[in-house]
Amino acid sequence: MDWGYLFEVSLTGVMGGGLYALAGLAFVMVYKATRVVNLAIGEMLMAGGYLFFTFAAMWALPLWLAIPAAVLASGVLGAVIEQCMIRPLLGEPPISAFMVTIGLGSVLVGLVEMIWSADQRRLPDFMPTQAITIGEAFLAPKVFWGAVIAAVFIAAVLLVFRYWRGGVALRATASDQAAAYAVGINVPRVFSLSWVVSAMLAAVSGIIVGSIGGISSSMGVFGLTVLVVVIVGGLDSVLGALVAGLLVGLVEGLAGGYLGGEYKLLATFIVLVFILMVRPYGLFGTHEIERL
Repeated sequence: MDWGYLFEVSLTGVMGGGLYALAGLAFVMVYKATRVVNLAIGEMLMAGGYLFFTFAAMWALPLWLAIPAAVLASGVLGAVIEQCMIRPLLGEPPISAFMVTIGLGSVLVGLVEMIWSADQRRLPDFMPTQAITIGEAFLAPKVFWGAVIAAVFIAAVLLVFRYWRGGVALRATASDQAAAYAVGINVPRVFSLSWVVSAMLAAVSGIIVGSIGGISSSMGVFGLTVLVVVIVGGLDSVLGALVAGLLVGLVEGLAGGYLGGEYKLLATFIVLVFILMVRPYGLFGTHEIERL
């Protein structure tokens, strides 16, 4: 057993899992507040990557301006989606919003291919490129710094939503919408907030993922693994999204390192099936989750 190689592929997998955790947090934030299963999370991630490409590469804005502009524009996109597509479905069966998000994903892919074409594109480099070594393990610098950025954003979101008034309102709405209404919380505004923040987190994920592997109209496939992550962790659990993201990243790293890259997705679905057999509601999900 080459322990050095095992440590390297495991560490790389966990670093990659940090990106899954960030995107999973974006998914869980919407589900906790609105009970909407957003299957378009991968396409929203893609949209963030293309917005950054537009601002940085096509409009030649400086990176320090292009990145926040792309994140803020994604937040506006999230607000528009919530107002125009999700808000009218309040009170309807969950399957209605579920199907709308499937359609939303197709619409976003179509818009990307119409505006930017389906060709793969590279994003401007904004992360350090010098080699990263931890012990004897070599880590790809973009993966390492991408994981660091993801960890910073996850920590910032958790702190803000724990102490900020809007975060308290979101947690109250997630616990009991009727009780939130009763104490004067503007629940529709909380719904909008959850979509805005989710879209912004997805944009950050899209920019990082795109800087590592490039952007294309097929980036939404990343959302398939994110969906596995949130189901494994529990659809309504922030902790579950974080733990499951790291777990799935580790499994992918080991499968890719020892079996080959073509087995990574297979390994993640094996983990999904096993977890659901043992804990049908995910590692940290509550038993009140409504399955579609």
